[in-house]
Amino acid sequence: MTVEMNGRAILRRTLCWAGTFWLLAAIPARAQEIIDLPGDDRTLELAFEELYRLGTLAGEEWEQFGDVQSVAFDAAGNLLAFDQHDQSQRIYVVDSGGRLVREMGGPGEGPGEFKRAVAMAVMPDGRVVVADHDRQGYHLFDADGEFERMVRKPGSPSAWRMGPIRAQPGAVAIITVPAQAQGVTMTAGAFSGPLVLPTSFSIERRDLSGERSETDTVAEAWLPPTGLEDEDENTQRNYIHIPTALLPELSPTLHWRVLPDGRVAFSDSTTWTVKIAEAGAGVVRILKRPFRPQPLTSRVVRAEKDRRLRGLEEVLGSVDLPESIRGQIENEDFYHELSVIRGLEVTWDGRIWVLRWGAEPWSYGPIDVVTADGRYLGSYPADTTVLPAAFGPDGLAAFIETNELGVQTVIVKRMLGS
Repeated sequence: MTVEMNGRAILRRTLCWAGTFWLLAAIPARAQEIIDLPGDDRTLELAFEELYRLGTLAGEEWEQFGDVQSVAFDAAGNLLAFDQHDQSQRIYVVDSGGRLVREMGGPGEGPGEFKRAVAMAVMPDGRVVVADHDRQGYHLFDADGEFERMVRKPGSPSAWRMGPIRAQPGAVAIITVPAQAQGVTMTAGAFSGPLVLPTSFSIERRDLSGERSETDTVAEAWLPPTGLEDEDENTQRNYIHIPTALLPELSPTLHWRVLPDGRVAFSDSTTWTVKIAEAGAGVVRILKRPFRPQPLTSRVVRAEKDRRLRGLEEVLGSVDLPESIRGQIENEDFYHELSVIRGLEVTWDGRIWVLRWGAEPWSYGPIDVVTADGRYLGSYPADTTVLPAAFGPDGLAAFIETNELGVQTVIVKRMLGS
């Protein structure tokens, strides 16, 4: 028997803890260096040159995307776009001019076909790793798109989940955070084994050089208290593998990316804090800017609920919004404060872009640019750009846009500024 859980479950619980709490690496090998960065923004200028667009209604049939969740570049500047829609389940490789080079994958159970692919990672040399939830393993493709082999997860777990993945440069390995998976599959054994409630996000390194993956923990990041400890055992077992489903709206989110040297940059608090972690050592450096989280007042929460209701009403047009959906939005719980950091990306040369929240919960703020060794380079003012979905070599950047009809467009640009 298996039970499929959806990580976007409606159930939420009000968080009873206040303040900010950090979990650092489990066993750091050396002292952590703390670097305080300046609080005053230094303005950076930025301009983009648009190179091509994919997914327009006037485009080719292959680029009518269903659900592009991730894009990435290889060292040659080719873009790889992963369409996770059930009818597609394909990776499209596009050259620097926006022309289709090849397709990879597709639904099926044969070699190199996907049963339910949920994540993609691209190595600098062009090799591709695809996480396939239902096949409990990872597909590996070479730089020419040819299927190499399948790497299985070890053992027969009573529950398994696959979160987002990123390639670790210099190794046949990926970095992943399983607890950020949107779903989990559980067998009957998951309901009879020991009950251990989650207390952190585990940032893991998975070695894919063998027939089965081997896992090591890079760092343990903060998981806000979910309220699971206050639930009955049946609810605890149902949500133990996807505890984020129980968190209030706008709860602090773990943001993480892999640096060119294989280390991990991540943010796991409500403050402006970026941590640098490496396998075998844990967190080795902490970068901080003196910004405080914004209290989520009743006025701000009311404005956010009204914004969501208006958005749904605009989509439905003349059709009345069902009372059940309206009630779900009205009854949503919200975290007590808004985190400073909204997103994080890493450029091809290792600069860390840190997106701050704007003045309102739905707005974008400035993007700070820092280095892993602790230098603050400056900030792009709010409305200069959104955070790219992926960076590539020579200043390439890809953005995923979705219009009011749900049509997706992938836009590739080149940065002209510093």
